[in-house]
Amino acid sequence: MSTAALSPRPQVIADRLLPRSTVLTDVALVATGAAVVGAMAQVIIPMWPVPITGQTLAVMLVGGALGIRRGAAALGVYMVVGLLGVPWFAEANGGAAMALAPSFGYILGFIPAAALAGWCAERAWDRRPLLAMAGFLLATAVPFVVGVPFMAAVLGLTDLATIAAYGITPFIVPGIIKAAIAAALFPVAWRLLRTRA
Repeated sequence: MSTAALSPRPQVIADRLLPRSTVLTDVALVATGAAVVGAMAQVIIPMWPVPITGQTLAVMLVGGALGIRRGAAALGVYMVVGLLGVPWFAEANGGAAMALAPSFGYILGFIPAAALAGWCAERAWDRRPLLAMAGFLLATAVPFVVGVPFMAAVLGLTDLATIAAYGITPFIVPGIIKAAIAAALFPVAWRLLRTRA
């Protein structure tokens, strides 16, 4: 077996801040990550059928800071707890009925998006602005893979132009901006952590 296979993955920011991670700290990080997404979901530009929110930025920040497993777990907790009634989906919505909302597919897509952001961070992409931007742009695109078909099915849409107008086009520029914000923040955070070491 090669030594490369045994080498540890690079630390993510949570590992650097809490080097002696336990199950309890992991649970606390996951819960905090879910709460951050819930708070950022309330930063909205109202639109129908899917609002523009701060959720996508939060997904990138949480996934990148926590890594694959904890990032995906945080978004899974966010989804499940929201469905159980905590009003932390966009526009302070929550409850089981949200599973039939046009925007719910994007929430499902946040779980693999956070995992992808975490995968990139575990490979130290978040320490270099261009690699971070590439990783966060990919993570930004992931929710559309689930969200757009889900929205179209819920609304009974079949016209591709209408589907794009409702579920893709309004989010392109905000998505790029949010990816750029995350790509700028992570290298700065790593520089600050190195100066503290």
